[in-house]
Amino acid sequence: MTLHSIRNFFFGKPLDPLDTKTRSHIALIAFFAWIGLGADGISSSCYGPEETFLALGTHTPLAIILALATGITVFLIAFSYNQIIERFPTGGGGYKVASALLGPKAGLVAGSALVIDYVLTVSISVAAAVDALYSLTPDKYEINRIISIMLLIGLLTYMNLRGLKESIKILMPIFLGFIITHIVLISYGIFGHSYGLGDIVNNAVEDTKMTAEQIGVFAGAVILLKAFSLGGGTYTGLEAVSNSMNTLAEPKVKTAKLTMMALASSLALMAMGIITIYLLWDVQKVEGQTLNATVFLKITSHWELFGYNISEAFVFMVMLFSAGLLFVAANAGFISGPNVLAAMASDRWLPAQFSSLSSRLVTRNGIMLIALGAAISVILTGGKVHTLVVLYSINVFITFCLSLSGITLENIRERNKRKNGYRKIIVPFMALIVCTIILIATTTLKFFDGGWMTIGITGMLIATCLYIKNYYRRTNMMIARHERDLEMQFNESLNVMEICPQLKPDEKTAVIVVNESSASGLHALKWINDTFPNQFYNFVFVAVGEIDTHDFNHDEEMKKLRHDTRLTLKKYIDITRKSGFPAEYEINFSTDLLGKMTEMAEGIVERYPNSVFFSNKIINEKDNPILQVLYNQIAYILQRRLHNRGINMIVIPFKV
Repeated sequence: MTLHSIRNFFFGKPLDPLDTKTRSHIALIAFFAWIGLGADGISSSCYGPEETFLALGTHTPLAIILALATGITVFLIAFSYNQIIERFPTGGGGYKVASALLGPKAGLVAGSALVIDYVLTVSISVAAAVDALYSLTPDKYEINRIISIMLLIGLLTYMNLRGLKESIKILMPIFLGFIITHIVLISYGIFGHSYGLGDIVNNAVEDTKMTAEQIGVFAGAVILLKAFSLGGGTYTGLEAVSNSMNTLAEPKVKTAKLTMMALASSLALMAMGIITIYLLWDVQKVEGQTLNATVFLKITSHWELFGYNISEAFVFMVMLFSAGLLFVAANAGFISGPNVLAAMASDRWLPAQFSSLSSRLVTRNGIMLIALGAAISVILTGGKVHTLVVLYSINVFITFCLSLSGITLENIRERNKRKNGYRKIIVPFMALIVCTIILIATTTLKFFDGGWMTIGITGMLIATCLYIKNYYRRTNMMIARHERDLEMQFNESLNVMEICPQLKPDEKTAVIVVNESSASGLHALKWINDTFPNQFYNFVFVAVGEIDTHDFNHDEEMKKLRHDTRLTLKKYIDITRKSGFPAEYEINFSTDLLGKMTEMAEGIVERYPNSVFFSNKIINEKDNPILQVLYNQIAYILQRRLHNRGINMIVIPFKV
């Protein structure tokens, strides 16, 4: 069995990015998107309402106010993000919104915050899932818990490397099991205790009056604000739909809006319902149990089947589904995180490799980075959920505030040009106020409990991105200058032939592999003529256009990629023929540059047996390792592959 067949067995057969059927194969309809992208948000009902309720202390009757506030906030953010989806139908989410509407630096902040958030989404969700499972078993060994977390992160990584739809189909029964069992419990918990519904509002009013009399209106408002802010984790995950538009089925905007409404409705009803049953059943914190487990045990305490009490068995099943949903929620980090990395890489804030697609048309490098980051965060924190929550809780609201600021300002600028222009301002502006309050309160309350670490790590990522962007800019300026100089040299030295000789397959042939640098073909041509004068009769220029995330999801970009690559190769052909050498070019497009290039090389050698391949490698005098990361090592890897097949290849140094 070959390495190629082994890879296909584990990860699936490669998909053709130019096949029109491919996108439909990997695209998610609203139902699958609700599962794949909604799990992160809905899973917050496992801990968000509990944080809100417990933060009230002895003032639990006020929770009904927070339940209503939670539902309203969910829909405010969701409707605001629907406007973002309409404005940016190709995706990008908070990063794209902030970049386009507030400027590149604001986009960098939003993107960096999102990357850290999605790394921690994976580690938090998996760690919480393992905690839920181990709370139901006698095994309390810490080492087993950490190993379990690492194994689950590895499993999710593998599933996502196979492709998005494959991972979601596997996780779908868990997601639906959680939704169904929680709907049953919440519905029974409310309607089975309906005689207490009338007292909820009265108790809230009485407690509000009593609180105002005892500690003052301002102090009472602070209690509500603190509880509301500490439950801010409830809203995380709502931005995932706009971040992942490229994974959705056509029509993307309609699919995204349906997904967003399904997510918002299920999350709002779940969170509001759970807080309501806390009140109705007068739930108290039990050591070693979540409030959800405690209230569910109360609700089902008299449930019987064939004369047997099934309370513990049913709640055991519900907690398994809860653990499973948290596992599914981690998958949202693997879906949305690499998309943000790819968008930032396309703008050169990050190495270009993060926008590359694998043979299964997933952003493999992004998936691997998210997995590595999650594993490191688990090791550093010991996988403690409380610590991880503190680390990630701030970043999502940074992105919310930047995105909502951008769309609000855009609506203000465009208010006279659009139908209902003034009305469109209201919703995102209100959502912006709420999210700003939560961000300020959360940062203040949790700064010394780990919030400073989140801000520090995000700041370091921002600084790294600024360095990478500047490095790309300076290097590309030098390459462009080098290309202009080469073109001038060729134009000055050309001895234009009226009739160019014909290609002769049996003669010595120089095959020039054109890489990511636009100057690479001219540089190689000059080097060959200077080093091996009159040694080669034929010249063949070969290029594989890399289809990355940005190109694959934008038809116009795909057309532009094809047009620009052909235009560059035709320029090389024109210069070579005017110099008196017969020349031709071959071009193809793929996500797997090395595989396609190797395949094309074998075909060229069959036609031109006396071929020598040439490719450039960008270097500088200091041999800066940063340069090696930002510009890939394809030339050396291709050289090894061709040498193993008995094909000669020389790597030419291209000094910048």
